[in-house]
Amino acid sequence: MPDAVPITDPADERVADYRALTDLELRTRWEPPHGLFIAEGELVLGRALRAGYRPRSVLVDAKRVGQLPEVDAPVYAAAPPVLEALTGFHVHRGILASFHRRPLPVLSDVLAGATRVVILEDVNNHTNIGAVFRGAAALGMDAVLLSPSCADPLYRRSVRVSMGEVFAVPYARLDPWPDALDTVRDNGFRLLALTPAADALPIQQLPPADRHRPALLLGAEGAGLSRAALAASDRRVVIPMHRGVDSLNVAAAAAVAFWELSRDSSDR
Repeated sequence: MPDAVPITDPADERVADYRALTDLELRTRWEPPHGLFIAEGELVLGRALRAGYRPRSVLVDAKRVGQLPEVDAPVYAAAPPVLEALTGFHVHRGILASFHRRPLPVLSDVLAGATRVVILEDVNNHTNIGAVFRGAAALGMDAVLLSPSCADPLYRRSVRVSMGEVFAVPYARLDPWPDALDTVRDNGFRLLALTPAADALPIQQLPPADRHRPALLLGAEGAGLSRAALAASDRRVVIPMHRGVDSLNVAAAAAVAFWELSRDSSDR
């Protein structure tokens, strides 16, 4: 069992990494500049450690210290009222950890190790980001590429919704946007824009040439892909809808498309 330092004051600077975790604006100003992110829960903590992220500290409900794995970082323990006053919410999973970020990999390195990638444009909802990463990990996508305006995959909500799969799927930023899409194409990928446009091909009808090294473009809720992204794509594809439904949530649409693109010829 790790030795834990008791924390009784929410203002204690030793646990400043965990202050006001529900304040998105504050956390956006705090976490990336300080090179950290927050993992919530024992499962996500373990996945971050296995992925090689280096912990800064751990904050735990005093009653759950015995559940912690060995961690090479200070461990702080507090009663639930102190945890709630510090973080801004009831820490029902009982374990939080602050980790050091790593530099994002170079785009060329990410593409070199991939055969199927997803590209997100302006997806700034952290829940959707996390769900897309979880689907990518589960359904055979090798990497996620993000436009500069996409939300931070290492924000606590994204990490939690992904169940830690943001640590398993390589990702990089595409900048400048959308010009960097040319780099993806130059690395042998076919840019497939998922859109409800009338001229889009049902995704299950994609010919083999378009299934070889696909790069699936997805846009934000409501707005969808920009005209520039659509113009940069090699083909427009659609998931056929029924009963008058015009579209799916971006994370749900991503999962359907990932599954379709991961099928081999014997499945079709």
